[in-house]
Amino acid sequence: MRYEANSPDDYIAQLPEERKAAMQELRSIIKSNLPKGFEEVMSYGMIGYVVPHSLYPSGYHCDPKLPLPFMNIASQKNFIAVYHSGVYADKELMDWFVGEYPKYVKTKLNMGKSCVRFKNIKHIPYQLIGELAQKMSVEDWIAIYEKNVKR
Repeated sequence: MRYEANSPDDYIAQLPEERKAAMQELRSIIKSNLPKGFEEVMSYGMIGYVVPHSLYPSGYHCDPKLPLPFMNIASQKNFIAVYHSGVYADKELMDWFVGEYPKYVKTKLNMGKSCVRFKNIKHIPYQLIGELAQKMSVEDWIAIYEKNVKR
């Protein structure tokens, strides 16, 4: 689902009541754990955490006018999603996350290349998402992005 939101607060205000608390908790845990330098914005119709142009003037290779994306959270039709570009670009980080997930959640991991889907909001491992947010600095993400993603 896409929301026509101008800010993260506006995005959360538009959510169904049963999703607001979970999305607010995700937002809070990510903001309190992301290393310095990432900026919260609206990105692709979701709440996004990006490397701003002030730190990475080249921007996103798909559209250099956009800042370099790193993480997003979204309330989709059938699930809440956490997108993490570092998990997609760094096999070691992916392996760590996949290994840690069962320590927090007993249900099967529902994951795409960079997207973790939570159909049951009671199973969102907030502490694990916070740890994931801490794992990569802006400088680390730029280096991995330039090495593995940007071509």
